[in-house]
Amino acid sequence: MRTSRRRERPLTVHHLNQLLLVCSLVLLVAVAAVRISSRSGLPSLLVYLGIGIAMGQDGIGDIRFDNAELTQVIGYAALVVILAEGGLGTKWKDIEPALPTASALALAGVAVSVGVTATGAHYLVGLEWRQALIIGAVVSSTDAAAVFSVLRKIPLPARVTGILEAESGFNDAPVVILVVAFSTAGPVDHWYVLVGEIALELAIGAAIGLAVGWLGAWGLRHVALPASGLYPIAVMAIAVTAYAGGALAHGSGFLGVYLASMVLGHAKLPHWPATRGFADGLGWIAQIGMFVLLGLLVTPHELGDDIVPALLIGLVLTMVARPLSVVLCLTPFRVPWQEQILMSWAGLRGAVPIILATIPMVQGVDASRRIFNIVFVLVVVYTLIQGPTLPWLARKLRLGGSGEAADLGIESAPLERLRGHLLSVAIPKGSRMHGVEVAELRLPAGAAVTLVVREGKSFVPLPTTVLRRGDELLVVATNPVRDAAERRLRAVGHGGKLAGWLGEDEAQAER
Repeated sequence: MRTSRRRERPLTVHHLNQLLLVCSLVLLVAVAAVRISSRSGLPSLLVYLGIGIAMGQDGIGDIRFDNAELTQVIGYAALVVILAEGGLGTKWKDIEPALPTASALALAGVAVSVGVTATGAHYLVGLEWRQALIIGAVVSSTDAAAVFSVLRKIPLPARVTGILEAESGFNDAPVVILVVAFSTAGPVDHWYVLVGEIALELAIGAAIGLAVGWLGAWGLRHVALPASGLYPIAVMAIAVTAYAGGALAHGSGFLGVYLASMVLGHAKLPHWPATRGFADGLGWIAQIGMFVLLGLLVTPHELGDDIVPALLIGLVLTMVARPLSVVLCLTPFRVPWQEQILMSWAGLRGAVPIILATIPMVQGVDASRRIFNIVFVLVVVYTLIQGPTLPWLARKLRLGGSGEAADLGIESAPLERLRGHLLSVAIPKGSRMHGVEVAELRLPAGAAVTLVVREGKSFVPLPTTVLRRGDELLVVATNPVRDAAERRLRAVGHGGKLAGWLGEDEAQAER
């Protein structure tokens, strides 16, 4: 099976059958690889890249694929889905205090990283200034997919996770603008013109994203759709609308889709568990397809001459550019040095830099293939180093475990005909709800624990039933007390049976 722009054949039913078989097998292998990556600590993107390389012209699949333009288009589409899924799962209480610091990293931090990395690429590797600036811009963006997949598995302080997640969601927009500017016109004569263009595009994207998210959430709360399965489709369609609207208005579509998804994620929409599951599944498919395609695009036997330059540029980026940008941007906010060290090392790169490296290829920039190869090697090598060592570094810095109680996992499904809600509550290992009796939850009138699932067995609890870590509770609440019941559950999860007596825990849980 060979795929090339030079030989295009019409797609027949037979070819479709072959394509469906290959795609389904790739998906199954990729799903199984998630289990391996979760145990080893490696981001699963490396496994997906390996699948693409194995299927390519230097692998067992012998598929010849060199269409950089198609890769860029599919990569953009996949990134939209990944940012939408990340925005839907972002907790506002973690992001809100991190907005100033994350914005500084996404703007000023990117500028510092581009300048330092480009200088290293020019003087250490000998690249021309235009090529050096392109590489500096390409690798200065942290990858949303890598950050979301790795950091959410590590018990870090909420501020650190919030800053890194927000940064990865925000910094794609200015980086795309920089890469396009350097690829189409070379070095910019007037830097302030470029800064003004970036600010304008970000403002347009943010305005459209927030407006589309708010209007979409309002509409979904006031329009009763005939089937629950339509809500996840509508949410993703609204998120994609924010991207397309922002891009067509010459704004940042990536920032628009991320902000719109954050608004939708905190709107308490109907059938939210189904929506999150649907978005999560689409996010996995987008990641798998994007990384496999990037693996197909690379030609391994051409990488030999670019390994040393990639290692040198990556060393400058990881040990100089990223730490310097973190120190300059976060020191004014009085972020502790331990957190600055961790965030310097947690600037994970992934598919986004590789996708951005296709832009100079499409624009016909000199040595664009070499730029792509350097970026590919850099991402793979330093992801192999940084991803597995993050938990170890967090423990060494005493940031790997927090003294705070773990938050409850609560999902809500509306019982529309009964005018109520069914709350599914998972009690995590560090929750202070462990050892609390059902009656001591003191849920508001109109809410009650109706079922407890413990070690695979379910039973109807008594008021004296003692809750344990690992339990799953089903709580039924009427519409008027649904929010109060969730606040009370979270308060007990943070403060134990005495939550609320001092008048602080419930307010803290609500925040």
